[in-house]
Amino acid sequence: MEFAFLASLCAGLSVTFTTLVIVDFISYASSRYKERYVKETAIVLDDVLLQMPPGKIFDLSLALSGLSGFLGMLILGIAGSEWSWTKGIFIGITCAAATFPAPKLFLKHLKKQRLAKFNEQLEDALSSMSSSLKAGFSINQALEVIADENKNPISVEFKLLVQEIRLGVPMDEALQNMVQRLDSADFELVSTAVITARQTGGELTAILDRLASVIRERMRINRRLMALTAQGRLQAYMISMMPIGLFIAMSYITPDMISQFMHATVMGFIPIGITLLIACAGMLVAGFFVIKKITTIDI
Repeated sequence: MEFAFLASLCAGLSVTFTTLVIVDFISYASSRYKERYVKETAIVLDDVLLQMPPGKIFDLSLALSGLSGFLGMLILGIAGSEWSWTKGIFIGITCAAATFPAPKLFLKHLKKQRLAKFNEQLEDALSSMSSSLKAGFSINQALEVIADENKNPISVEFKLLVQEIRLGVPMDEALQNMVQRLDSADFELVSTAVITARQTGGELTAILDRLASVIRERMRINRRLMALTAQGRLQAYMISMMPIGLFIAMSYITPDMISQFMHATVMGFIPIGITLLIACAGMLVAGFFVIKKITTIDI
């Protein structure tokens, strides 16, 4: 009896300490992930010039994830023929995991759209700068002309550049700061050309005209590539959505078969049906990104 009590006590202590270790590890991992998430989000917010605390984006992701998981379970309970906690938990976790990165992905989409618009406006800006230099303006005055045109986002970025120069930052350093802020290959080429021309005394007007011509040709080739790879991108979306649509259709056509598949287990406790669905979802996502990588051609 005493040995049984000691064994039970030791087992209880082992379970307690193991639980504490697991909880501590989960807390540490979640805090590190939140710190990295907030840091990356802060960089994206600075890039798109949004005045919002990065922690709010993380809270919004959690709120959206929890709401989508609850709505997924609610819709399953209302529309489903028979309810089961296994199916409900699977649907809730899937919906929550799918919607958690949505705010961050939306910010990255805004950054990508803003950069694309900046690159489109850069050609006209270079032509305007070249015309200003031919009219006798200095390089600083040519930059101010672009900043005063009120064309977002290029005027905003050039205003920041002009402000840095007025505060005493050397032009070469201010241009490098703008390159790091924008992460634009086209403007990096412009910055390198301007810095080199200032150091070697080259004819800056001719250089800007040639750069405008190069950027114009790159944009033409990019549009041509987008048209040629449009079919491949459409196939990526269609191939990714077809299994999901087929699963939904089968749920309505043969609900008994899908129910048996969802409740199938191996060794009595391993949900083989749910495991296979998760594996299929992972392969769908991997295939989508592989096709997207193939159809994305950088010049």
